[in-house]
Amino acid sequence: MKTYRTFSLVALLLLPAFISGTIYAGSAAEQKKNDQQETLTFRGKVIDAENGTPLVFATVAVKETNVATVTNIDGEFLIKVYETQTSRNLEITYLGYKNKVVPLTDLRIDGYKNVISMSPAPIPIKEIIVKPIDPEAIVRSAITKIGRNYIDEPNLMTAFYRETIRKNRTYVSIGEAVVEIFKAPYNNDLRFDGARIYKGRKGSDVEKMDTVLFKLQGGPVTVLQLDIAKNTQDILTIDAMKYYDYTLSTVVEIDDKPHYVISFKQKPSVDNPLFLGNLYIETSTNAITEAEFGFNLEDKDAVSSIFIKKKPLGMEVTPEIATYRVKYREQDGKWYFAYSRAEVKFKVNWKRKLFNTYYTTMSEVAITDRTNEEVIKIPGKEKLRYTDVFSDKVEAFTDPEFWGDYNVIEPDQSIESAIRRLSRKLKFSERENN
Repeated sequence: MKTYRTFSLVALLLLPAFISGTIYAGSAAEQKKNDQQETLTFRGKVIDAENGTPLVFATVAVKETNVATVTNIDGEFLIKVYETQTSRNLEITYLGYKNKVVPLTDLRIDGYKNVISMSPAPIPIKEIIVKPIDPEAIVRSAITKIGRNYIDEPNLMTAFYRETIRKNRTYVSIGEAVVEIFKAPYNNDLRFDGARIYKGRKGSDVEKMDTVLFKLQGGPVTVLQLDIAKNTQDILTIDAMKYYDYTLSTVVEIDDKPHYVISFKQKPSVDNPLFLGNLYIETSTNAITEAEFGFNLEDKDAVSSIFIKKKPLGMEVTPEIATYRVKYREQDGKWYFAYSRAEVKFKVNWKRKLFNTYYTTMSEVAITDRTNEEVIKIPGKEKLRYTDVFSDKVEAFTDPEFWGDYNVIEPDQSIESAIRRLSRKLKFSERENN
């Protein structure tokens, strides 16, 4: 029998705060009622009206409801809607484009992929900037208004979570789950976000792992940390601002509203690796509605000590890419967490091997529904912890009959193919073992 040496890593580690004391909100009666309703599945692709380019990570939401999802890297989406909601409209929003509203009755179902085009909405910067603007002042205002701009009561959120690991260009591990998230109020620093797995599934191909069993630590708990409006420690505090330089890059339209694009990077005098990226701040309220950022990887040794928790002797592991994204959605004058994604790429080098191996991890979570009614606590034994390995935990929640009535991020075709390939191999292995 082949033995594997393993190393675990916190590939998506963003903020040092440890999440504890999680709470769960939900109504069993409401869940039962929803389970009894029929759903319709709408598939589509969102593209640029001028050149047909897919729009990646566009928000797709059913207006006047909490049902939403996002497009994948091919601009595709899948959303499931209760039959009682089909008289409503689908609204698509994307950074720098005019909102697109489409009646659900105009869309085809039964596997047909609807193509939805969006038109750019450029905003000449001179129309917004009529006087000199201090980007630091904008960020400072956004920080002080977090308690006012974001939800001020706990929410229970239903979300779809996906996690993948690639070795070079081949997927070697794929996992996904419906998770239940407790989202704490943004105006209360003493209440923490939390999550538990409701249903999940996974596939893995250890033969392609060579002599290393690569594990990713944190799972849904880690991507929740990307909510920088809640977990403000390293980026969005007045104290943290002294470590960054800020510039106003441009002004764009998001959800029919003008936004400042504030770029930030750590000051040259700061030694410890921090972050760099863009904040999208709505001009009238100073709410941060999106952020895309990365980790400063210039100091390879310092960064490796942050990301890698355990590795075998004789192995060098160097982070090559660490990028993050978070999006919020507005409803009734308050913003709430809607989506986050993290991608981290590592170069792995054995001292006695000629060629390097690259592992790429990706985790993303999309909120598909939410409620603020009947908040109760999650039992401690069901809470996901920061130290959990999702691929190890999800096996206990496998249910093949489950995956019919939940909104998910439409898989990339390559991931779908990998899942099918892994499933066949796993079934073949079971027959051999029997």
